[in-house]
Parts: sequence; C-alpha cells; structure tokens
Amino acid sequence: MDSSIFLAAVFIFGAGFSLFVLLISSIISILYNRSMRWWKHLFNFSNYTIMITGASAAYHLFGGNTGLFDSKNLYAYMIALAVYFLTNVFLVGFYYFLLYKGVLYEIIKAILKDAMFAYLSTLLLSIALVILINNANTFGLFLFLAIAMLLSHAFRQLFKMYHEMSAKANTDQRTGLYSHSYFEEKLDEYMKQAREKDSDLSLVMIDLDDFKKYNDAYGHPQGDRLLAFFGQFIKEECEPLQLFAARYGGEEFSIIMPGFASDSAKDFIDKLRKKINDTPFEGVEVLPHGCVSFSAGVMAFHKDTYDKSQLIDCVDRALYKAKSKGKNTVCIYGEESEIPQRLEHDINEIEQHIKIFLSKDVYTFKHSKRVFSYAVDMADVLELNEADRRLLVLGALIHDIGKLEIPRDILNKKTKLTNEEWEIVKKHVQWGKEIVMVTDKYKDLVPLVELHHERYDGKGYPYGLKNIEIPRLARMLCIIDSFDAMTTERPYQKTKSFVEALQELRACSGTQFDPELVGYFVRYIELKRGIDHAPGA
Repeated sequence: MDSSIFLAAVFIFGAGFSLFVLLISSIISILYNRSMRWWKHLFNFSNYTIMITGASAAYHLFGGNTGLFDSKNLYAYMIALAVYFLTNVFLVGFYYFLLYKGVLYEIIKAILKDAMFAYLSTLLLSIALVILINNANTFGLFLFLAIAMLLSHAFRQLFKMYHEMSAKANTDQRTGLYSHSYFEEKLDEYMKQAREKDSDLSLVMIDLDDFKKYNDAYGHPQGDRLLAFFGQFIKEECEPLQLFAARYGGEEFSIIMPGFASDSAKDFIDKLRKKINDTPFEGVEVLPHGCVSFSAGVMAFHKDTYDKSQLIDCVDRALYKAKSKGKNTVCIYGEESEIPQRLEHDINEIEQHIKIFLSKDVYTFKHSKRVFSYAVDMADVLELNEADRRLLVLGALIHDIGKLEIPRDILNKKTKLTNEEWEIVKKHVQWGKEIVMVTDKYKDLVPLVELHHERYDGKGYPYGLKNIEIPRLARMLCIIDSFDAMTTERPYQKTKSFVEALQELRACSGTQFDPELVGYFVRYIELKRGIDHAPGA
C-alpha cells in the first residue's frame, strides 16, 4: 500500500514530494516500531529512496508528465513501475543473499515468482489513486487511504492466521521441533539442492535410549516432559548451525545436516550425545546408562540416492546397528567391516551370552562390542588366516565374560576400588576361562579370555607372562582392550581423546604392550580417524 502512495506522489507531484512523504513515513515507523534494529530502518529508507528515484527518472525519460492522470502517460506509468519493481527485487534479493548466503540468482528468481502479482496490484492501485485525486481531490486521497488501511488490516490478519496455522501444521507441539510431515517435505528440497550444487548433506536419525523404561517408571506426563526437554536441547544445538531438526515419531528424532559429510556429522552428533549424557534430568538414574542418552545413525547423501525413502532406510539400519552395540553410540551407515558369513553363527551365539551384561553392566556389553569391532578390522590389518581371524574376533567379543561373576556393586562402583575389590576384579579372567571351558566348541578362545591382561614386561596378571610367552593374539587383544578402556565415555567423567590414547600406547610400547603390534594398531587408528601421524612415532 505504501508503494502505491509513493508512486502516485511521483506521478502527480514529482520525486521530491514523494521522498518527503517517505521521510515522514519512516519517522513514524521508527517511533511506532522501536523494537526493530536501527540498521533495518536505514535499509528500508535507502531501499525506498533508490526505488522512488529510479521510478521517477524512468517515468520522465519515457515521456511522463507530472500532474493529474493522463491516459497518454500509461506507457510511462508501466515503465516506472517496472523499474520500481525490479530495483526492489534486486535490493531485497541482495539483502537475503548477504544474510543467508545461497545463490543470488535463485533468490531473485524466487522473489520474482512470489512478488509479481503484488507489484501488478501496486501499479493498478497507484493509477487508481491518481484518478481518485484527479476527480475528487482531497476526498479521493482520504477515500484511498481509508480503503488502504482497511485492506492492510484485513491482509495482516489473514497473513497472521495463515502463519499460525502453517506453524501448527509444521511444528510438533510436544517438542517444538518440526513435524514428521514437514521433515519429509524439506528432505526432498535439501536432497535436490545437494544434487544440483554438488554439496555435502547428511541425514541423522536419533532414538532416545530406554524411553519406555522411563515412561513405565514415572508415567506418561513425566515422559512427555523428557521428550520436551530433549527436543528443546536438540533445537538449541541445531539452530545456530541452521540444521533442520524434527521429531520423527515417538522417541525418534531426525536432523538434516546441509554442508556436513558423514564424518563431520558423526563428530557433531557425538559431541551432542556426550553433552546430553552430562546434562542432569530428573529420574534418569533408573536408566541403564544413568543419564539421558541416545543412539544415532548417520548417512551422507550421494547423487545416486534416487529417493528419500532409500536414504531414510539406510540411516535406520545405521541406527539399528548403534542400538545393537549397546546404545548411547553413533554409527555411520556402511562403516562397519564385513564379517565373514562362516563366523556369523558363532558371533550371534556368543552375543546371546554377553547380552546378560545389558541388565548388569551395560558398559561391559558395549566395551565388548567395540573391542570386537576393532578386532574385525585388525584381523584385516594383520592379514590373519581364517583360524586366527576366528580366534581374535570371537575372543574379543567374549573376553570379559568372567565379569558376570563380579558383584554388581563392585562392577558399577564410580569411586576408586579398594585393594580387596581390585583383587576380586582381577579374578574375572579365571572365571571367564571356566565359563568358556564349559563348551568344547569355544575352548580354543581360552588364551584370549585368560591372558588379555598379561603385560609385555611380565607385570600383568594372572601369571606374569612376558614377551612371546604371551600368545600373539592375546597381546593384540591387550592393546585393543586398553585403548577402548581409555577412550570409553561415561557420564560426568573425563576420558582420553583418541590422540591422547595413542600417545599412551606409544609411551607404554615395550613395557605394557608389544611394540610391533602397537605400531600396527596406531597406524590403523590414525588412518581410520584421520589423525595426523605424530612426529617421531
């Protein structure tokens, strides 16, 4: 509506009077809308000044005469409006380009598409105002302003209603995140943009661990408060990076991460996971991890991903993998080493045994799964034959089975163990040997179960073996076991980073660990995690 008045003033009184009207209007706007930042007022004033000046110049250049309405000036009216319109589109487009980046051409094209009808209306209204003033003088201006104010108020109410309804449809009321349906819609858009621009894009699916157990313990109202708390947490972490976070359904959440490759997405989600682990919330001590935790799957978008359902399905599989590893972890789709089919039956059988830890000590279960994953990779690094590969992989999975015999209060103790308690813990290798010996099928795993705490310098337990007296695969397992113990995250506790843990392995090479095998393992971790090789290592 204000553009109609500015243009009408240009046509009847000239640019000078129109700019005077703009100045008065801007002063009123500043006094009325004090919450708006000063630079936005300045931008609007500058924008309108350029538009009015350009439209006036075009009007006179194409034969328009200042004064009352003349049908002979119709062509000049249209040219003036076109200049006014295109100037505004370019200036606003450039503003959004600076503010939100993106491609200037795409931004301007979108504004042109959406604003064409509005500016056509502006042309008609500005000419209508000129005619009203021509025929009714001051009363015509008063009549136009009255109609303009009523229409403006009606449109404002309609826009407000539309935005409120749109916000409700696109927002999950429980968590404040975007809704599932809006997520599906936006994922298509993000995939299209990533394909066209050849840019990185990752999708993350998150599942709040053991939510049903929390719900059963405290009831649905408290469960809803946990969902709201977690949703707000994700929103606050994602919004500064312009990541799209939505509630996928139930206790599942999704995050669309433009500009993130799979590794950088995993690093971000891992930091998010650790932060929520360390954030207190009422009643979470009943959960296995003793804190709010989640499992997550990550997958990077590829150009050959033809459909969003394909991407979501792959991320779901990565999420399932994270949950199967004991939860509170993040997995990238396809990053796990392939397991030979002939080993899968034995692995599944042993996993059933160690799942007992889920009810007694979830950390030992997760530790066993991580050590197993490292062992699968190291079997390739060491180029083990089929028999040795089986021993290392299965031995890694079952190496701590003896901890089932350790009393729960000792196993889960957060403070330092007494000497007596430590002696009990050390017996787990012998108890593990007895458990494994019950089944003839797995007797060959005994050396790895019994000897993975022996040290290269002979100061380990249970027998104080040293150097090559310790089987090579048990020496390898000792390195893997120690590395994972150093880097294992627990809520409210500081752990070593991968770089710090590698430094510890190098420092203990030749004393606690086999130096040759340390070299293999360090190079493997550096390559897998993209860590720069340490000088002199």
